[in-house]
Amino acid sequence: MAIPTSRTTVVADIFVNEDLCNGCGLCVQVCSDFSLTLVNKKAAKSTTSVFGCIGCGHCMAVCPTGAINILGRTLSPADLVELPPASDEAGFEPLLSLYQRRRSIRKFKDMPVDQEMINKIINAASTAPMGLPPSDVHLMVLDSREKNHSFAKDFCQFLEGMQWIVSGWFLTLMRPFWGKQTDEVFRHFVTPLFKTYTEAMKMDKNVVTYDAPLAIYFYGSPYSDPADPIVAATYAMLAGEALGLGTCMLGAVHPLIQKGKKAKALRAKYGIKHTSREGLFVIFGHPVPKFKKGIKRTFADVHFVS
Repeated sequence: MAIPTSRTTVVADIFVNEDLCNGCGLCVQVCSDFSLTLVNKKAAKSTTSVFGCIGCGHCMAVCPTGAINILGRTLSPADLVELPPASDEAGFEPLLSLYQRRRSIRKFKDMPVDQEMINKIINAASTAPMGLPPSDVHLMVLDSREKNHSFAKDFCQFLEGMQWIVSGWFLTLMRPFWGKQTDEVFRHFVTPLFKTYTEAMKMDKNVVTYDAPLAIYFYGSPYSDPADPIVAATYAMLAGEALGLGTCMLGAVHPLIQKGKKAKALRAKYGIKHTSREGLFVIFGHPVPKFKKGIKRTFADVHFVS
């Protein structure tokens, strides 16, 4: 039985050209599903596969002679690409510099993000690793200030009809069920956020997605690994930074549009196909502020096991 996703429910097919196979065994080494084995010094499909070929493409990509083809789960030999030369790789210091220079930007110049840049961001994000191929990450793209503002306005109207979720009686009722931490998050973050979003929008000011010239919502499907949209959004954010854009991750919209008929209607209006356990908006634009200093960040804890 194949592992299902929203894109496919079948296993991929493995084809081995014995005339091209040199018996090196690299394909067997990289197959985590044990779908391949060596028989008489030639690669062959095994009978000990765990899930059936999931279409990761590792065997096809590692084969030095082109003896293996994978078809299925959206994968084919046409998807093989030449790797960039090692000389083009970013070293650690340039990569760290990109990370350190990044700041969350919420104010942008009145300039569009051109289509070529958008394509580069999406192409870079599509290289993100995933829990299970093919990627079950979906993108909703708002590629102008006007589209962004329209979405934020609809979202705030949606929030107006959900005020009960941050009312005192509801929070008091729910505290025994969802605990102290969730109660504190609702009282000290979600409640003032509702008010800030909706009150600002009454003055036609967007503090939801800040009227950025580009906003991309990354979300999954009921089948996807919860981490996948977050990883892809991170790749997109860093791609935007590398292109000289300002970026900011916004996590507050996603959880509020997952449940209920009104949330379903809002998702349908903007072509959001699935509810998703995790999701993120990333906004992009040509930044107004230019920072002179960075901020040193730390983790809550780093524990090396003895």
